Amino acid sequence: MTKEIPTTLSPVAAVSDASGLVPATSVWLRSGGIVLAGSALVAVCAHLALPLFFTPVPLSMAPFAVLVLGLVLSPRLAAATLGAYLLEGAAGLPVFGPSPAIVGLAHLFGPTGGYLLSYPLAAVLIALMAKRMGRGFTPSAVAAFAGSLVILLCGAVWLGVLTHGSVQSVFSLAVLPFLPGDALKVAAAAGLAAGWARLRRRNA
Repeated sequence: MTKEIPTTLSPVAAVSDASGLVPATSVWLRSGGIVLAGSALVAVCAHLALPLFFTPVPLSMAPFAVLVLGLVLSPRLAAATLGAYLLEGAAGLPVFGPSPAIVGLAHLFGPTGGYLLSYPLAAVLIALMAKRMGRGFTPSAVAAFAGSLVILLCGAVWLGVLTHGSVQSVFSLAVLPFLPGDALKVAAAAGLAAGWARLRRRNA
């Protein structure tokens, strides 16, 4: 008499990854750690911000973190990481930037709300493009450029709705001041992603 093979797996069932068989709970814990670490990176970068006197939108390093995470994570992990970041901020944690007068959900309805809400979308787009095109410097730069455009576009549209400004006014407040810095962020993120990919191949 043969013994039946179970058709369902418990939460600690073994799953396969690059290093062999590991418990599924270990994979979940690893993914959770990546999500928390990634959202913490965005939070730290969000506090590296420089207010500009002529626009309500500050220069911030948060988009750089979004580009990097999109380039090095899978689409699913990228979405989870940036989604967790928004949830942390909405819950009142000080992750959105150095604005003590604005906390929690108020950030998402303020002048930078469009940028913030675009982060998961931009990260997923970057991750999908990087997965399809490869993670060398040039394809990474193209993917990061596309993600940066999504962030700027969403930020500009939201600011336009909020201020009822003209297209020219919104462009000068929400896009134009950030183009040089975003070009540097795209190049730096692509360089980091390409270097990380080479390191992983070397150690594989």
